Amino acid sequence: MVKREVLHVKGSNHQNPIPTAVKIGNMVYTSAIIGSDPETGEIPATVEEEVANLFYYIREIVELAGGSTDDIAKLNVIATDAAYKKVVNVEWLKMFPNENDRPARHTNIQKLRDGLRVQIELIAVL
Repeated sequence: MVKREVLHVKGSNHQNPIPTAVKIGNMVYTSAIIGSDPETGEIPATVEEEVANLFYYIREIVELAGGSTDDIAKLNVIATDAAYKKVVNVEWLKMFPNENDRPARHTNIQKLRDGLRVQIELIAVL
């Protein structure tokens, strides 16, 4: 019996042999999600498009697992520049407009793979 269900998401592939996300029981965990274009797999020219793609993948992953964004417990955001937190906040507020009903979130500023400006990891409880 397979305990771990690997979730494959079109456009969000890793360079290493790891899945984008896994579901074990009612828990969903992601690897680093990058904001590549869902159709081409390319990183967009602007950070705004990159972050919009990240939030597209967030929704797609939790829905693929059988849940919704209401099931997300925590987001970890990694950005190469603190200024990108403002860009993340735009999509964050679209997805989680109710200030009393949002996941926990933490942002780290660090170097990422060449071409990336922001990546996200999430944990959801379905």
